[in-house]
This record gives sequence, C-alpha cells and structure tokens, in this order.
Amino acid sequence: MTIIRIDQGPRMSEAVVHGDTVYLAGQIGAPGESVTEQTKAALAEIEALLAQTGSSKDHLLMATIWLADIADFEEMNAVWDAWIAGHPAPARATGESKLAAPEYKVEIIVIAARA
Repeated sequence: MTIIRIDQGPRMSEAVVHGDTVYLAGQIGAPGESVTEQTKAALAEIEALLAQTGSSKDHLLMATIWLADIADFEEMNAVWDAWIAGHPAPARATGESKLAAPEYKVEIIVIAARA
C-alpha cells in the first residue's frame, strides 16, 4: 500500500496518508499570540492540510488538543465550537502539556478519513 507524505522534512511530515486515513502533525499558531489566535491559526492549517490530502473537517475521526495551561480550555473551546459547528464532531481529547516553547499555547493533532 502506498504511503503519501506531505511537506516532508528531515524530522517529520506535516501530513501522512495511508490508505484512506490521514494523519496530521500537531498544528500551532504564531508564538506569542493569544490562545484564540493560535487556535484559529492551527485550525486553518488543519483545514488546508485536509484539503491537500483529499479530506475535510467533515471526515475528522480524532482530535487531540494540548494546552500549555488548562485554564485556557474555555477560550480554546469557543474557537473550536465555532469551527466545528454544522460538521460531525470527532472523538476528542484535551490535556495540559508543556509545549515546544513557552510562547506556544495550543497544539492540535487530528486524524481523518479521506473523502
């Protein structure tokens, strides 16, 4: 079976397609921006990568969201809820974790089916 790697670098690929399953790397917004802005940016990147792989947010299977501070849960959810409204909600987990740099507040990882 063919494996397709999108935006592959020496360390990772932004997306990997295996069969009809799409795996995205964690997406983040610009460091130092608000949780709202970082969440919006991450979700925009997710939408673009899903489109590039032949999928969409209608085909999300699982989302994992890491917050640098779980106190930002409601702020992130306000953006997520608006983004996913009118589309099938995936399984989802959210947790608190130290991210790659202190300026990052949210990272979102998704798995989707191809359309």
